[in-house]
This record gives sequence, C-alpha cells and structure tokens, in this order.
Amino acid sequence: MPHAFDEMSSTDGSVRPAYETLQRWLSSVPQDVLDHRRKEAEFIFRRIGITFAVYGEQNAQERLIPFDIVPRILTKDEWGRLSRGLEQRVKALNLYIRDIYTKREILKAGVVPENLVYQNPAFRPEMNGQRVPHDIYVHIAGIDIVRTDPDTFYVLEDNARTPSGVSYMLENREIMLRLFPELFSMHKVAPVDKYGDDLLATLRSLSPRGGHEPNVAILTPGIYNSAYYEHSFLADKLGVDLVEGRDLFVKDAVVYMRTTEGPKRVDVIYRRLDDDFLDPLVFRRDSVLGVPGLMSAYQAGNVTLTNAVGTGVADDKAVYSYMPDIIRFYLGEEPLLPNVPTWRCREPDHLKYVLDHLPELVVKEVHGSGGYGMLVGPASDKAQIEKFRAKLVADPANFIAQPTLALSTCPTMVEKGVAPRHVDLRPFILSGSDKVRIVPGGLTRVAMKEGSLVVNSSQGGGTKDTWVLDA
Repeated sequence: MPHAFDEMSSTDGSVRPAYETLQRWLSSVPQDVLDHRRKEAEFIFRRIGITFAVYGEQNAQERLIPFDIVPRILTKDEWGRLSRGLEQRVKALNLYIRDIYTKREILKAGVVPENLVYQNPAFRPEMNGQRVPHDIYVHIAGIDIVRTDPDTFYVLEDNARTPSGVSYMLENREIMLRLFPELFSMHKVAPVDKYGDDLLATLRSLSPRGGHEPNVAILTPGIYNSAYYEHSFLADKLGVDLVEGRDLFVKDAVVYMRTTEGPKRVDVIYRRLDDDFLDPLVFRRDSVLGVPGLMSAYQAGNVTLTNAVGTGVADDKAVYSYMPDIIRFYLGEEPLLPNVPTWRCREPDHLKYVLDHLPELVVKEVHGSGGYGMLVGPASDKAQIEKFRAKLVADPANFIAQPTLALSTCPTMVEKGVAPRHVDLRPFILSGSDKVRIVPGGLTRVAMKEGSLVVNSSQGGGTKDTWVLDA
C-alpha cells in the first residue's frame, strides 16, 4: 500500500502551517494531563448517554464511540474547495433522483443502465411521476470524503437516505470547548453550533403550505433504534416534537399529531426510519413503526418527508460509480470532487480484473454499510481472499471494487501518546427551497487501530472534532 499522507507533518519532518500551533501546544502539555482530559471526555459522553448499538450481535450492548481529543484541522481554502464540490454533488444527486422518477432522460441517453435502477431494491415504483415539494429529494446529505495528498479529496460514498452522525459532530465540539478552552483561544475556528438553526430553517423552507408557520416533527423508530440518541438530541436542538408512528394519524390526506390540546397538523416530517416501515398500507404490512395513510398525504402534497421516499436509488455503491457522468449529464460540469476509481463487478471485464487482483483491492457490497460485507485485500489472508472470491463469482452484481487508498492520517491520542491514525470526513449538506447550507467541518471518523483503514464505529472506529480555520 502506498505511503499515507500525514495531514500534520511533511515528509521532511516539518509541521504544516495549519498544525503549527497545535503541535507546539501538544509538546508543552504533559502526557498525564492529556490522559486525564481524555478520561474526562469519556466520562462526559457516558454521563449524557451518547451510545450506539450494533445490530446482529448476540447480547449487543450499548457502546461508547471512542472520542479522540486531538482535533483535525482544515484551512479555510481547503474547506472552500470541499464545500463547492459538495454543493455541486448534492445538486446533481437531486436532479438524478427527480429524473429517475419522472422523465428518465439519463436512462434514455444510456448514461446509466436501466437495470441498475429498476432492479435496485431501493427503487420505489410508488414514486413514479410523484413530484415532491420544491423538487428537492435529498434535503440532508452526508457525503463521505477521504484525502490522499495535500490537494486531493475523493468522495468515498454518498449517503442520501438518513445520514447519521451529526450529533457527534456537535457534541464533539461542545466537549472540546469545555475541556480545551485554551487551545481554542489560540485558533480562529469556524463554529458548527449553528447547524441546529440551519437544519430548522431548511426544514421549514420545505413546507408544502405557504402563509403558515410550518409544524416540523422528527419521526423515530423508538428507543431501541441504534441512533435514538441522535433523534432525541436533534429534536431538543431544534425545539420540535420527537414522535413515533403511533403519535401521528392521517385524516383526509393530512397528517396530524396527537397532543393534549387536540390534533395538530404536521407539515414537515424529518423521518429517521427506512422507506419499508413508513406506511403499512403501502410498504411492509407488518410495520408498527410507521403511519397508516402517510403515503396518501405525501402523494397529495400535504406533507414533506425528509429525505424523500426512494432516495436510496441514488446512494448505492454501483450508482456511485456513475456519479461523475451524472454530474456531467445534468450540470454540464466536470466534478469538483473526484470519485475513487471503481470497478463494477457486474461487468465481465471489470470482474475479471478484480478476480485477478483481489489481494490489492478493497471489495464492497453494493448495498453494504457500516464496514460490513467488505474485503480489504492487503489486510486479508489467503483463506479470506478465496472465500470472497467465491462470493464474487456467485453474485458479481452485488459487488464493486476499488484500489486500496492510503487514507490520510491525523495525530491521534493512543495509549502510548500521540500517533498518526487514518481518517475520513462526513460533512452534512442541507438543501432547502431557499438555499444550500453547509456548516464548516463535519464528522471526522478515525480508525483507532494502528494500520487499520476501517473508520466505522461498528468496527471499532472513533471520532474527533473537525476544525476549519476561519482565517
């Protein structure tokens, strides 16, 4: 695997300008003080209940996501390039989804294969011809970014359904401000705490009713969902109601919330459950999490669902491989943020290459997430590679493959002190009817294990605060 780009230190040992102040501070603070602050941060996370569960594990227990107290730093110029590329990408995603459910010009032009759409399990025929308020489908996007050198940021994945993690971005900043005020005083760091206001403004702008103060609610599957903490955190931040399916009902194609003061109309629902469970009259009949009749209200244009139903058609890893072409098709522009080169195993010549080079590649399930169902060739033994080879041969359309990128590293607190660890970044892009909003930064995920490239929390990864310097 090629040598990883160190975001703090140059190859000659010098410290990059953005990190100079942090490096001096780290050198001046005793190790026992840093250890104490790290334990204090862990205590705060545990006390306020920021945990997650891993589905499918026997006796699964709530876990803390490891938090690293050393911030990741990006310059204002780096963030400017990133944010322009993110806005371009989400704009193209929205145009693609609208087209897929209406005119399908991109399929007629042969840019994206039809079977990639119609055979996609996330494709929702119920959305055919359905116009959504303001023609926006992906109101909240989480775009995963990796870096390989001083100038190159790649998009690793598009999350267009219900991207999670923003509560960690906000809580990470809150804890850093509490534990390291002196470090903040040495830097001019762009704030992220306006995300709540930005999200509320975005949701209100999407209301299908004009001339009314929109009523917004967050729909959660309930307390047993792995991301329930985030659902309740956001409802509190926004000052809106957190509801379960049983709290809502539909009458005359309008959604109402049950309250002690009687029914209250709901205009915008930020839903944190999958399409399958939204409405038992349309999708899974055994769902007790959704709202009977919700789709009738949606199709009548009386409620906005964020994100829209059927957005999963745009965020699997096979569609991802077409995103550069999708951007060119709808916007007539070159992508500002490149894709990682990707082999689509559904194509025979691509499959042949992948089978011949398995030990060098990362192979992922098209609909996989959380770091599951993937092979990291250079980190796998012969038996693991051969087992994956059999999976590929049996169902090639279910996989894509990519080169093993040397993800950039950032300084990270480990047991023996500060050491480089691989990171990625998930910025959050909000698309309203009025404008696009992106808070400077995002959620940096870090592979806490030495040499590991897997940053997912379900695989032992942690998080750290992301600082965008405002000067």
